[in-house]
Amino acid sequence: MRFKFSLLFLAFVCAFCVLNGSRGFAQSTKKESSKKEKKRTGSIYFSWGYNEETYTHSTLHVKQEGMGNDYELIHVHAQDHQGWNDGVLHKALTIPQYNYRLGYYFNEKQDLAIELNFDHTKYIISGMQNIHLKGTLNHRVVDSTIYWSDQNGDYYYLNNGANFFLFNIVKRLGLYHTHSNNIRLDLTGKAGVGPVIPHVQNSFFGYVNNQQFQFGGWNTGVELALRLTIMKYGYLEFSQKLDYARYSHLLINDGRASQNFGTYETILSIGVVLPTTKGNPVFHKEHAALEPVAQ
Repeated sequence: MRFKFSLLFLAFVCAFCVLNGSRGFAQSTKKESSKKEKKRTGSIYFSWGYNEETYTHSTLHVKQEGMGNDYELIHVHAQDHQGWNDGVLHKALTIPQYNYRLGYYFNEKQDLAIELNFDHTKYIISGMQNIHLKGTLNHRVVDSTIYWSDQNGDYYYLNNGANFFLFNIVKRLGLYHTHSNNIRLDLTGKAGVGPVIPHVQNSFFGYVNNQQFQFGGWNTGVELALRLTIMKYGYLEFSQKLDYARYSHLLINDGRASQNFGTYETILSIGVVLPTTKGNPVFHKEHAALEPVAQ
C-alpha cells in the first residue's frame, strides 16, 4: 500500500514537473520568439528607369535544314535602339529601352536583399556592314563575305526586346547618411542568373520569320549601383551592369538560330522604398547600423 502510494506520489511529482517545465519552456519560447519578432525587419523597393547598351561582336549560327542551310555569320556588329532620347514624354513608357527592379531587404541591418531584375534591351544587327559567312548555303559550301542590309532582304531584330531577366542577390554598403537619415548615399552590388525572353524578328536572304516572343535561353549578370535616397522613401539610382546571354533555338523561317554576346549597360532609375515591418532601423532618425554618418 505504501509502495503504491509512493508510486502515485512520484507520478504526480513527475507530471507536475513536466507540465510546469512545458509551461516554462513555452513562456521562454514565446519570449524568445517575441524578441526575434522585434528584431525582424524588412523593406520592399521598386524602381523604373531607362538604359543604354553596348554589345560585343557575336557569331550568329543559322540552321535551315529544309533549305540546305547551316552557316555562321561571324563577328557581327550590333547596336541598341534607345528610344528615350527621342520624345520620351510623347510615347508609351514601355516603348523605349526601360528597366525595373523589385526587391526585398530581409535582414536586420537591411543590407541584404533578393531582387527581380528586368532590362528591356533592344538588339539590332547593324545594317550596311560586311559580314563573313561560312558554312553551307543552298546545299553548297561557302566561305565568303556578304553585304548585310535591309535592301538585300537581310535584317535581324530583337527590337521588342532582347529582354534580360535576372534573379539577384543584393548587398548594400552604406557610404553616408545624415543624423536625421533623410539623405542617404549607398553603394549596391548585385549578381544573378535568369532567362531571356526575346521578341524575334528577322529575315535572311529575303526569307522572313513569323515574329513573336519566345523563351530564348539564359543570361547572367553583375551590377554596381550608386543610390541617393531622399526623405527616406524616394531615391535616384545610377547603375552600370555587365551581362552575358546565350540564345538558342531562336525562331527563323524554316529553321533556328543561336548566338551569345556580352552587354555593357548604363542605367538611370527612380524608385521608392517602403518598410514592411515596424522598427526598421533604416527609417529611424538615428540609424543604428555601423555606417558613416555626417559630422
